[in-house]
Amino acid sequence: MRFADVIAHKRDGQALTRDEIDLFVRGVVDGSVPDYQASALLMAIVLRGMDDQETWFLTDAMVRSGERVNLSDLPGIKVGKHSTGGVGDKVSIMLAPVAAACGVVVPKMSGRGLGHTGGTLDKLESIPGYRVDLTIDEFKAVLRDVGTSIIGQTASLAPADKKLYALRDVTSTVESVPLIASSVMSKKLAEGSNAVLLDVKCGDGAFMKTVDQARALAQAMVTIGRLGGIPTEAFVTEMDAPLGNSIGNTLEMIECFDTLKGTGPAELKSVVTRLAARMVILAGLEHDAQIAASRVEDAFTTGRALQTLSRMIERQGGNPRVVDDYRLMPSAPDRAIVAAPRSGFVTRMAAMAIGRAAHVLGAGRSKVGEPVDHGVGAVTLGHVGDPVREGQPLIELHHRGGRGLDEALTLSRSAIVIDDRPATARAKILDEVR
Repeated sequence: MRFADVIAHKRDGQALTRDEIDLFVRGVVDGSVPDYQASALLMAIVLRGMDDQETWFLTDAMVRSGERVNLSDLPGIKVGKHSTGGVGDKVSIMLAPVAAACGVVVPKMSGRGLGHTGGTLDKLESIPGYRVDLTIDEFKAVLRDVGTSIIGQTASLAPADKKLYALRDVTSTVESVPLIASSVMSKKLAEGSNAVLLDVKCGDGAFMKTVDQARALAQAMVTIGRLGGIPTEAFVTEMDAPLGNSIGNTLEMIECFDTLKGTGPAELKSVVTRLAARMVILAGLEHDAQIAASRVEDAFTTGRALQTLSRMIERQGGNPRVVDDYRLMPSAPDRAIVAAPRSGFVTRMAAMAIGRAAHVLGAGRSKVGEPVDHGVGAVTLGHVGDPVREGQPLIELHHRGGRGLDEALTLSRSAIVIDDRPATARAKILDEVR
């Protein structure tokens, strides 16, 4: 089979067979399909799309391109979780220990931030000593003893996805639901979970800008899970404004600790509680949503969730005292305030601009491998719907000696919209796809 014929088939709108997709994925990994041909097929997929069967074939081929973690020797149903990323999205860091405190085994392989969105690994690495590079055996040992472990994705899992994503990133072929869905789900299926819960972000600070786009991506991933024999559910959650108050690595870790102690933002706890309750049900530990939610609330109020996070930190080489002594983590020495330009009501706190402000201060990276400043970031002091007076502080920037401050101030000011009439913030959870 000539690979040029495979490209032509998709160019002409035909569905690709499993053999054609296997040839594509195998060739990307072993180099027999050159980048220019792989890029041509990717562009044809963007323009012509893929049906559910093709998307499953692509996902399955990427899973088979590397190792698959075997967690069958761990008792219970293992429930994985994935977020499509957003500004201030610290849900995974809380959700994994909350669900584990309820008896769910939660394996979690996460990524680093790139651009305006923060990365779970970068946030956890603001904890001195925390290791994200565990071996699979170490990963399984922490899962067995703690109930959850959050590490970086190993190079041996779905290597085809890594190569394809690098091509998509430089050929303007990122924006494709089948390609995004297969990329996400290949990694989740290789991770060894028996069930998967997805958090698809929607809005200004997310890749999917509209509810319809987010729902389509959620449905595509849920379908892949069904075809792969893995129960998969998705929530569509709002990302017009940052989630919680803090954006930046140490700042977000502190907000996680505060929320687990009962003093963090109510909206953050609400999202974590809703998702954790579904994970309890997916794990088969409860069948009633209200009982599952009560179980989650008990994990908060008894302190078991915070204790679980502390144990995970310690088992992965980190200093567990950070949960009470925030001075042990990096911090930025300098502050700058962005104030309300007029009196009225906050009608917008644009997530993208605030995320970019934290990024230019040093909280994020523009290229893979760049270092981040764990201490810098932003804290929102106002929210959509709040009445404000002119000059009232709305965003506090944590910076280091003014690095990136001028641009961060400009971006932060552009994020704020004040009107004479109040606006109602959207619910944080917009939809469910099962």
